[in-house]
Amino acid sequence: MAGQGLQQIGILTDKANRLVQAVAVPSVVQLVLRVALAVPFWRSGILKWDGFLKLSDIAVTLFTDEFMLHLPGGPYPFPAPAVMAFLSGSAEIIFPVLLVLGLATRFAALGLLFMTAIVELTVPDGWPVHITWAAMALSIMAFGPGRISIDHLMSRLQRAPENGRHSHNAG
Repeated sequence: MAGQGLQQIGILTDKANRLVQAVAVPSVVQLVLRVALAVPFWRSGILKWDGFLKLSDIAVTLFTDEFMLHLPGGPYPFPAPAVMAFLSGSAEIIFPVLLVLGLATRFAALGLLFMTAIVELTVPDGWPVHITWAAMALSIMAFGPGRISIDHLMSRLQRAPENGRHSHNAG
């Protein structure tokens, strides 16, 4: 009797696992992960611009007067605040776009991981959010963009001529 109960539990567990796997399709998970990491950086980046390649005055002021690097013996002001504001604002727009498209995905995730480290040095109390961003960036770097990405499409297109040559030569 107890064996039958355990068998029923095993069957239910197996069905539940298959249901979860059907919902958490890896390619969809990877897409959601890319979008989830892109959103906070995009939202921050878009606030730094007053037009095409025109930084807002607030962005420069933040890097000049507000943002500080919390390093040992510090905090220290950012060097070249206008340059830092421009680089930050550019990266916060470019890397999220690349992530959402799945183009140069691992590179974009690495860029956002680096930015996350700088943000952590600037706002150390934000570590619960920053560690989440770091985990997402590392996951994307480790597992790639997934099938719903330009990187995947380009990889398939690059392999297609090779496959055609090999099958032609084999005949």
